[in-house]
Amino acid sequence: MGGRLKDRVAIVTGAGSSGPGWGNGKATAVQFAREGAKVFGIDINPVAAAETKKIVEGEGGNFVAHAADITKDEAVSALVATCLKTFGRIDILHNNVGVYEKGGVETRDLAYWDRVNAINVSSMFLMCKHVLPVMVRQGGGTVINIASIAAIRGLSPDYSIYCATKAAALGLTKSLALEYAKHKIRVNAILPGMIDTPLALEPIRKRVSTDEFQRILGERASLNPLGRAGTGFDVAKAAVFLASDDAEFITGIDLVVDGGLTLKPM
Repeated sequence: MGGRLKDRVAIVTGAGSSGPGWGNGKATAVQFAREGAKVFGIDINPVAAAETKKIVEGEGGNFVAHAADITKDEAVSALVATCLKTFGRIDILHNNVGVYEKGGVETRDLAYWDRVNAINVSSMFLMCKHVLPVMVRQGGGTVINIASIAAIRGLSPDYSIYCATKAAALGLTKSLALEYAKHKIRVNAILPGMIDTPLALEPIRKRVSTDEFQRILGERASLNPLGRAGTGFDVAKAAVFLASDDAEFITGIDLVVDGGLTLKPM
């Protein structure tokens, strides 16, 4: 156990995992707890949140699981109230909820656009709307928004809607960082790229053979300058840094966690 987040209260959204293995939110919740934080873990899937709780408590950490759909205003208001009733304060907000799906402007309809924006952007807006006033009253805090390298460079065809939502997360991050700096609240974004998570890999695993899946994993690794794909813990360790006092003079940044992938020519 470390101590960089000792006795701080952290809300982590998407704290479960969408499939077997380590998603970014699950890894971050566990890593926060390892650094001494009391974690209030949110997931729409109570079974996924309970699995993370079991891991944290098995390591001697403090984790409260809460199931909620954070695209709903009333659900977010209620979960913030529950967190305050449980722990008395909120020091860290880690906005991790998101979907990664194909969808271009010609191939998808308005309902799809609204759904992806609700999950990737509106959830972030609602969490900030209800948590930031708490941090203002406390005299400080830190917010970490999970975006993507898709916010700063295009992906393969038919991902324009996803890219648009991740770019929106960066705009929200920078605006809030400037607006709330006077309250000693830091707001930063992490831009993961080429991370092997269940969200990214399970759809592939389900449609190809085992041998083909292993070939795809090797191909993904070979594309990265560091010779491997990232893991949820690569993102989690970056989040710990931004949440800790080590980053006390850092706000409004876009921290790329991609093993150098965005340095390569398109």
